[in-house]
Amino acid sequence: MNRLMKASKVLVIGALLLWVVPALFVAKVGPHEIGVRQSAASGVSDEDLDVGWHWRIPGLHKLITLPSPYFLLDYTKDDRGPQTPLQVRTKDNNTVELDVSVPMRIKEGQAHAIVETGNHMQDSDGRYRYQRLAEETATSVLREALAALDSVGFYSTARRLEVAKKSLDILNQQLGPLHLEAQAVLVRAVRFRPEYEKQLQAIQLNEQNKLLDAASQKLATVQQSLDNYVQGTSAQVSARTQEWIKRQAELERAYQIGLLEVVDATPGAARAKLASLTAAEQETKRAEAAKVFGLDPTSVNDSYLIGIKNVQAETLAYRKRVTAEADGIGGRLAAEGDAMVAKVQGEFENKLNALLSSPAGRAYVAFGAALNVQFASELTFSSAEGIPSVLRLRQFAEQFMGER
Repeated sequence: MNRLMKASKVLVIGALLLWVVPALFVAKVGPHEIGVRQSAASGVSDEDLDVGWHWRIPGLHKLITLPSPYFLLDYTKDDRGPQTPLQVRTKDNNTVELDVSVPMRIKEGQAHAIVETGNHMQDSDGRYRYQRLAEETATSVLREALAALDSVGFYSTARRLEVAKKSLDILNQQLGPLHLEAQAVLVRAVRFRPEYEKQLQAIQLNEQNKLLDAASQKLATVQQSLDNYVQGTSAQVSARTQEWIKRQAELERAYQIGLLEVVDATPGAARAKLASLTAAEQETKRAEAAKVFGLDPTSVNDSYLIGIKNVQAETLAYRKRVTAEADGIGGRLAAEGDAMVAKVQGEFENKLNALLSSPAGRAYVAFGAALNVQFASELTFSSAEGIPSVLRLRQFAEQFMGER
């Protein structure tokens, strides 16, 4: 039991030490803070403390934290800060109201210098002293730097950005002793007196009209150039079309009637003309045809020189001639065939008549005639001899044969 009580006491004392010792000897710097260690013996440390836990000795060391992000000097009418819009007198002695935003922060590694100068203290409005000094410096610098612009200059983006850049450089020079730096000078809005606003709008409208007129003139020039280009292109297209029509006509003529100068229109005259040319003249004509048709001279044959129409005329004449010859031969052969058939038919009929005139032929005819004889189903015979005449076959056959 005593051992358990002792163990419990040790556990409680250890837990108290683990909770008390860090609370006394360790201080925390948050993720959006910069830490500065101040010693009662040696003063402010010359090194800024990063985010995390840092050792300290109670009664000897004091950890001071300052905000690390940018703080914004917002010269506007909103409630983001105590600043109000800047009233600036322009170069041409006009009053303008500006909305300006200036993001600032402590220079990296110089938070301890702010603590050394005592500017880390907070004023009655809750701001740090270095923030108030930064606002005073920025207000003075901006009013002086932005006053270099005239009224029209505030509406020129290039001039306004140029002056804002120069004011940023001057401001950072002034903020150097305060160990601060500004990131940018953002002019967010420009407002003049209402009556001057109307004048500026009229001036801007006039400038816009000038720009519009210049753009219209430039457009007209470009349109004229485009029209000239279109007309030139149309002229070239027309000329090329005529050239191609001419070229097509030449090719069509060359393909149709060939390249030989033949006056006679008789079929075969062009081929005869080609055959009458010498070998050198034929080669010259083949080279001319290759140039006209855009072919290799070795691939140009007689058909290119003679022409399609002449070849077709030769083909048609040949077909007519061959057809006429074939028709004549066919007619002659048909007549000869008919004569031979008539001759054979006559000989056949003569021989058939001769055969039928013989006894055997007559018997054959009689037999055929007898086959066609039909008797009534009931016959009545009356003969003095008592024998029906039908049963006298020999006599009956002779009667059919014409022997009796």
